[in-house]
Amino acid sequence: MSEENRKTTLLIMAAGIGSRFGQGIKQLTSFGPDGEIIMDYSVYDAIAAGFDKVVFVLRKDIAEDFRRIIGNRMEKKTEVEYVFQERDDLPDGFRYPEGRVKPWGTGQAVLAARDVISEPFCVINADDYYGKSAFRKIHDYLIRCPERTSVHQPHRICMAGFVLNNTLSDNGGVTRGLCQVDEEGRLERIVETHNIIRYMGGAAVLYEGGTLKALDPETPVSMNMWGFMPDFIDVLKEGFPVFLQSNIGTDREMTCEYLLPTIVGDLLEGQEAMIDVLPIHDRWFGVTYQEDVPSVKENFRKLVEAGEYPRRLWG
Repeated sequence: MSEENRKTTLLIMAAGIGSRFGQGIKQLTSFGPDGEIIMDYSVYDAIAAGFDKVVFVLRKDIAEDFRRIIGNRMEKKTEVEYVFQERDDLPDGFRYPEGRVKPWGTGQAVLAARDVISEPFCVINADDYYGKSAFRKIHDYLIRCPERTSVHQPHRICMAGFVLNNTLSDNGGVTRGLCQVDEEGRLERIVETHNIIRYMGGAAVLYEGGTLKALDPETPVSMNMWGFMPDFIDVLKEGFPVFLQSNIGTDREMTCEYLLPTIVGDLLEGQEAMIDVLPIHDRWFGVTYQEDVPSVKENFRKLVEAGEYPRRLWG
């Protein structure tokens, strides 16, 4: 397909929002001046960047409220699809373990959209603000990326590489995927690192017992914002039963998750993928802690006052 005719989709992983924000979706925090939530700004930025469709991955029990409270206003601006991540959406021959409540992680969330995505797509979290440039860069990458024509060619993937110092919370430690990037801007390794804190104007890992290890605050990090070609769905289909087989029946079966960073990391280690890290210098916002809410609201207020967004996002 030629670049000018290639569609692109934004996939938003929103299946966990009800449990994270309280009793149902009505408890979602408003951050913008007209009651906008973080997801509103992500969709707005994605449409402005050129994305043609939005796919929401939800739980079925919040779908009706979600569409009424959030989805309906977005359906007026772009094509919208809804799919569901459920713990029992498993390959033939598998059943979820009795007593398991959670679904199976971000890899399964993307796989839930297998019947509605046939174009290059960007994956994001529902409750993270990524900034305008990340959507533009990933969109431009997806429409220009050459399609894979042989199983012997590596999968082409891109990742928004945020600056570590732009992704920290003032209210406690965070987990980030620290990236090693080669001179050509390609990912060599991701190291999932827990409890990163602000420290002396930069960043450090705070270990149990109080030991600190300083980090380069300019280190690129993954914030789970990826750009994939449509054949990545096939990677997920093939890998999910392998993952389940290796975990069901073990002491991990109640909590294990099929996660995008692990899946991508395995492709990288097996030299089956070429992953381009797109440098992003926008500041990330997110609510890791309840105490983050006032500062995130203030950040959106400043963006609106600076003219980055209208006071009423959807008019």
